[in-house]
Amino acid sequence: MNLYTELAAPVEHCLTEKNSEFLSFLLPVASREEAMIAVKQYREQYRAASHVCWAYIIGNTRQPETQAFSDDGEPAGTAGKPMLHVLTEQELGNSLALVVRYFGGVKLGAGGLVRAYSAAVSQAVAKAARRQVRPQLLLTIRLDFALEAKARQLLSELGGQLLSTAYQQQVRLTISLPLSAAADFRQQLQNISSGNALISELPAATKA
Repeated sequence: MNLYTELAAPVEHCLTEKNSEFLSFLLPVASREEAMIAVKQYREQYRAASHVCWAYIIGNTRQPETQAFSDDGEPAGTAGKPMLHVLTEQELGNSLALVVRYFGGVKLGAGGLVRAYSAAVSQAVAKAARRQVRPQLLLTIRLDFALEAKARQLLSELGGQLLSTAYQQQVRLTISLPLSAAADFRQQLQNISSGNALISELPAATKA
C-alpha cells in the first residue's frame, strides 16, 4: 500500500441553494466507530434540520478499509453517495463528511440534490488541510544478543524506527516499519539470523 492523503483538521462550510441551507462538516476519523459517534452527535446537535446526511472513508481512498454513507431521508442516491464520491475523487482518506440541510421550501429535484450535496462537500474539501500517510507495520523481534547491532542497522536502512528494547534470554525489539519494506526486512533478518529470529506482528499504526 502506497502513500496516501488524509484530512488533517476539521473543516466547516455553508452553501445556500434555492433557499435551502447546506452546512458542511469534514472531520478526521480513524475508524467506523469514531465516525458513527460523530454522526450521532451531529444529529443530536441539529435536531431541527431536515436531514443530516453523511459519508465516511477509512484508509486509502483507492483501497479503503471501510466506507459507508447515508441519505438520511433524501431520495436514494442523491446525498450520501455523491458525498462519498467527492471524498474518493479528492483522495481524502480517514475522513467523515456531514451535510446538515435546512429545507428552504423549494424542491431541488434529484439532479439538483446531487449537485447541491456534491458542491457542499467539494467546497469544504477545497478548504481542507491534508497530510500524507505512510502505512506502517508494528513488529516484535526476538533474536540473539550478537545479532542486535545488525538488526538495528537493517531497520535503519529500510526506514524503520526502534520503539523499545528488552533484554531477557534474548533481545526483544519492538519496531515500526513502512509496510512497503516489511517483506524485505523479514527476508534479510532471517538471512542474518539463519532463520532463528522470531518475528511477531502487532496491531499497526498507519500514520507516518
